[in-house]
Amino acid sequence: MAQTVIGIFEKGVDAQTAVQKLETNRINPGNIDISNQSSASAVGTATRTDSDKIGNFFGSLFGNNDEARKHTEVARKGWVVTVHADSQQEAERAADILDTCGAVDVDERSAQVRNTQATGSATNLNTGTTTTGGTTDRTIPIIEERMQVGKENVETGGIRMRSRIVERPVEEHLRLREEHVHVERHPVNRPATERDIQNFKEGEATITEHAERAIVNKEARVVEEIKIGKHTEEHDETIRGSVRKTNVEVDKLRPGTEQRRPGMDPKGPAGK
Repeated sequence: MAQTVIGIFEKGVDAQTAVQKLETNRINPGNIDISNQSSASAVGTATRTDSDKIGNFFGSLFGNNDEARKHTEVARKGWVVTVHADSQQEAERAADILDTCGAVDVDERSAQVRNTQATGSATNLNTGTTTTGGTTDRTIPIIEERMQVGKENVETGGIRMRSRIVERPVEEHLRLREEHVHVERHPVNRPATERDIQNFKEGEATITEHAERAIVNKEARVVEEIKIGKHTEEHDETIRGSVRKTNVEVDKLRPGTEQRRPGMDPKGPAGK
């Protein structure tokens, strides 16, 4: 079931770092949104429109209640990272990453904002414009990216084993013996002996024949063993990339001078 996870950050660099960490942890970049509500609120003419958008967004998530009001109040002064998670597990992973990267505690920050408003001091969390007692200071945030290199376990290959039974013809040569009974008659003419007279009676005799037959038995024997193991190798790898940083140049102006604009003459408009 799809779920929405929101992290609110004071600093843009923390929000950018959180987005990079989310993408590194296999969260679809198309499901990640980042917006700077503090700069949008400082535009002037777009203030009401952008405020309505962020208010409507949290109203659709929490309903028009105190929770939506607190999130809207804090989000207007910071960076908002929204993750549209595809599952409960992905939502929990995204929430842990946002917390690790420094997402603010909404309840605590909302209380601080209300206390600040009550003392009459208006402070912008990101643009750094503070108005107190008629004095205005402007702070320009210096944003610097930091490359974070981690490790993940990926599948790089392997083996697949299959076993099947095959048959092959075999033959053995064996010598077998058979018995055969044969009868031979030989004509004779001699006087009968005493033994002949004793055998001169009725009777019966049985003589059997025998033969050898082949008997086949099969015995299964282990003729080979296959052992599978893994070994681990380590190697050093240099990771190269590039990071960005805000570079601010400050030029000091001499008193009584101003920058000349195109088409302007020191004495007056061009052509006069």
